[in-house]
Amino acid sequence: MKKRSILFTINLIFVVSFLLVSLSFFALYDISQKKSKHMQQKRAADISRIFLHECRFGGMTPELIEEIEMLGFSVVQKKEKIEAILNNPNLKRVRLPERKREILDHFELEDRHLIYINTPLTHAILQDNTQTNKYRAFSVAVYLFIVFVFGFFYFSLIQKLKPLGVLKDKVKNLGEEEFDMAIDTKSEDEIAQLAEEFYKSAQKLKRLKEARNVFIRNIMHELKTPIAKGKFLLELPKNETNDEKMHKVFYRLESLINEFAAIEELISTKKVLEKKEYLFEELLDNAIDLLMCDEDEVQKEFASFKIAVDFKLFSIALKNLLDNAIKYAPDSKAEVFYDGGNIVFQNRSEPLAYALESYFEPFFKGDEVQSNQSFGLGLYIVKHILDAHGFGFFYEYKEGKSRFIIQTKGVA
Repeated sequence: MKKRSILFTINLIFVVSFLLVSLSFFALYDISQKKSKHMQQKRAADISRIFLHECRFGGMTPELIEEIEMLGFSVVQKKEKIEAILNNPNLKRVRLPERKREILDHFELEDRHLIYINTPLTHAILQDNTQTNKYRAFSVAVYLFIVFVFGFFYFSLIQKLKPLGVLKDKVKNLGEEEFDMAIDTKSEDEIAQLAEEFYKSAQKLKRLKEARNVFIRNIMHELKTPIAKGKFLLELPKNETNDEKMHKVFYRLESLINEFAAIEELISTKKVLEKKEYLFEELLDNAIDLLMCDEDEVQKEFASFKIAVDFKLFSIALKNLLDNAIKYAPDSKAEVFYDGGNIVFQNRSEPLAYALESYFEPFFKGDEVQSNQSFGLGLYIVKHILDAHGFGFFYEYKEGKSRFIIQTKGVA
């Protein structure tokens, strides 16, 4: 165990604390025992003096014995019992000096204090009925409780810190791109929350890596076709037709690069939308310019209204919706109108062959006939841009027309 580790520090703190508490407890216990013993001896001496005084003047009467018993002592008078006590091997004896003809001896036997009185007139043992072992048992119980509390808190703390060790190993593996680092913990404390947040971050990194890998693979695939066509056109004689074809090749390359640039912005964890209020018509006109389509291909049916969006990204979303509407309409016409908070892109076409969610996947091409005109990224980009703005996105087919609906929020 490393000396700089948290576990080493915790163990050291608990060991030192436990030793200090134990030493303090035993020191206080020893002092308490000595004080208790002294008080009991003093009490026994006082009782014996009272007993001797009364015996000297009145003898060992039943009234005196009853009075002594009320003070917590019993009087042993029978010679056999006195000898049995005095001959007990466990008897601890402290002989007091003789005074005149009175002899007092102090004994301890099985946690009881005894006073042996041996005078010409009195021969008895005063036995203290107050036991000290119950206080000793109580002290032991208190100490065991302290040990239990220390042990409970120690193991509870170690259990709480256990996820940190697992998390440390998982973090080491993060550099090797091992993102599956779920940590099994049933607690809800800060360490568990840290592990949960770290797991979520790792999963975001995993999704980001997977998305980028997909994009890189498909960029390589998508670039091959226009590059191959460009190389082929370079071998052909230079004329107006071939120049126009070459121009289309470069336009396709530029469009592809712009699409991937938009995707990179979307998947970037540092992307912050620059939202401001714009007239929707300005956004739509910018989208038409990006698409380089004719004005008569877009039919506008809405009154002027404003919407708070990121101008660049939202224009790309509108451009892709216009591109889909024009591309898949037999008459190459797209209708755009505003209906109660919804922006609707509509065209005459067949209904979607697949569920709308399928088109949110990158490079998904549902229509093989039109696949050569599309990268399969349009609705994927649209969906992510609208999600970033907090807008809803729906599809419906009504009266022979496909309708892609943006459900806006905060429209002025």
